[in-house]
Amino acid sequence: MAKKKLRHVNRRLSDEERARHARIRATAIKDFPPKAGTDRKPSPPGIPARIRQAREAQGLTWYALAQRAGIPNQATIRDIEQGRDVKLSNLRSVAAALGLELELVEVS
Repeated sequence: MAKKKLRHVNRRLSDEERARHARIRATAIKDFPPKAGTDRKPSPPGIPARIRQAREAQGLTWYALAQRAGIPNQATIRDIEQGRDVKLSNLRSVAAALGLELELVEVS
């Protein structure tokens, strides 16, 4: 017998469902807070360290920040915090999601 392929269907959540999910998420974060980052190597100084510091201060996981910034892959957040090359547009989205602003300055 051939297996039937399931089709994923997206639908918008109602306000009631969205509120219920937010309550569940808040309770889960309260019961199981994100680790403070002591088990990972420190971020390089500068932008990577500032992004990580802001994310942890707001109690966000890589996944939650990626969702907030509209980035489909949480690995991008990890790459930013580890000082790897990423698209400037992704870096700007992450900074904006954290309430930060990127600024170019001329070095003398």
